[in-house]
Amino acid sequence: MRSKQASSLPRVFAYVRRYPWLAAGTLGCAVVGTLLVIVFPAVTQKIIDEAVRGRHPGRLLPLALTGLAAYFLRDALNAVRILLNNTFEQQVIFDLRSDLYSHIQRLPLNWFDNRATGDLMTRVLEDVNAVERVLIDGIEQGVASLLQIAAVSFVLFYYDARLALYALAPLPFLVCGALAYTLTAHRRYRVQRAAASAMNSLLHDNLSGIRQIKTYVREEQEHARFNAASNALRRATLTVMKVWALYNPSMSFFAACGSVLVVCAGGKAVLAGTIGVGHLVAFIMLTGYLYDPIGRLHQLNQLLQAGRAAGQRVFEIMDEPVEPGRAGDDSETVSLEGDIRFQNVSFAYNDALPVLHNINLHARAGEIVALVGPTGAGKSTLVNLLTRFYEFDTGEIYVDGKPLRDFPKNSLRAAIGVVTQESFLFNGSIRDNLRIGNPQASDQEMIEAARAANALEFIQRLPKGLDTLVGERGVKLSVGEKQRVSIARVLLKDPPVLILDEATASVDTETERLIQGALERLMLRRTSFVIAHRLSTIRNADQILVLNGGRIVERGSHEELTAQSGIYAKLWSNSIAQRSRVLHETLAL
Repeated sequence: MRSKQASSLPRVFAYVRRYPWLAAGTLGCAVVGTLLVIVFPAVTQKIIDEAVRGRHPGRLLPLALTGLAAYFLRDALNAVRILLNNTFEQQVIFDLRSDLYSHIQRLPLNWFDNRATGDLMTRVLEDVNAVERVLIDGIEQGVASLLQIAAVSFVLFYYDARLALYALAPLPFLVCGALAYTLTAHRRYRVQRAAASAMNSLLHDNLSGIRQIKTYVREEQEHARFNAASNALRRATLTVMKVWALYNPSMSFFAACGSVLVVCAGGKAVLAGTIGVGHLVAFIMLTGYLYDPIGRLHQLNQLLQAGRAAGQRVFEIMDEPVEPGRAGDDSETVSLEGDIRFQNVSFAYNDALPVLHNINLHARAGEIVALVGPTGAGKSTLVNLLTRFYEFDTGEIYVDGKPLRDFPKNSLRAAIGVVTQESFLFNGSIRDNLRIGNPQASDQEMIEAARAANALEFIQRLPKGLDTLVGERGVKLSVGEKQRVSIARVLLKDPPVLILDEATASVDTETERLIQGALERLMLRRTSFVIAHRLSTIRNADQILVLNGGRIVERGSHEELTAQSGIYAKLWSNSIAQRSRVLHETLAL
């Protein structure tokens, strides 16, 4: 763990090298502007000693204009520095966040199974910003502050070595304080970042599940849970700030002690006649310019510790291994016939959780293969192996006679259409959601796909038709309407292989009829794997596979399986009895 902490900041600095001219311009303005601070103390000394005490009024205006010019140039350079710095920092934020998001998209699905969405959002949004602040402000202000300390120290010793030693007397205390703060800060900031992620995760879950909260009247309990998470963040933040409240004023006090020493020793020297009043005023001004960047370094130290904790959290994700196999690119396509064969395929989520055992099946191009069985039998896992959402452990899967892992992932998934029980629609218009299936689809093609999916009628009833906004997760549409939009989306994709995972399980009988009609058109001339809850929807399948305990225990046509006294026959009998009961209750009403 320590090696990862130590390596995160150098990895962040790699992003600086992408923009050398912005970095050079920012640092150049900071350096020149910093060096100009030594001009005004020198001008002040001359005004006091030469123009005022020496009674040369003609020297006053040129010296004052010189000081004014130094200040103007310093502030003009500061304006340019701010512009360059903000351009630099936004470029780096964009690059780092883009790289992080790109890496997240290439992580395997089982990685997401153990991660909270709110935590990932915190890392992408807040932690990247914290890392960037270390990167940009740390480089620019850190270099400028160190340069100012060096330059002012040189001038102090040039003016008066004895007074310079008084000015630097607090330096050991400042160094020791900074070291003590740095060595103990990382854990505090790490706890604070973790508490922020926990609160954001809870907030994301509660906003996503607001209907369930209202349905079960859980507002008070969820409010209490949120307050507990928020209170943990409050305590973690207060811990950070309590230490900072002790550290920062202590450092300021030690710096003030140096200034007092300079004033006392310098005052004695003026009374003794060894230095002039202007000399002392200039020295006191320079002492202020010495301690000001030291104070900024203390602030940067706090920033650095927060950035270290954030950087570790960002690069924890960046170090996660991506999905195995070749990803391919969007332009790489494969043409599939749809002949699919599983040969002795086994899979386990972990050693303690085996799911599939020696699966053998052969789906010829254009066939419909139905998967049935009790919950937890491994039906969804089996089709997830085909899309390579999960990687099988042993055996082999062949597509058109070619090993599955020889296909680029993007190309393979582009050739497979999936309709699940819980259809996901993005927060946009129906048009936007349909074009996910085919970004180049015309309005006419979308209308034809919607008609084939039995969705056109309800879309035309909507206020804006295809441009109607569906809300987050499609909340403005019914379950059946969302399902039919999803089917239209797959129709536009036009894949040779189709997976239907409980596509009609959550709808009423009338909606099921509409969806089933759309699915029949969708499955036409495609190799289809159908996971069925309602067995009436798969009785015409070319082959039916019954899974139990991760094994195929029965296989055959509907007629062959119902003629046996096995699991399928019992499931079919139960299905007939249930449909008869529903019909009887409906007629009774």
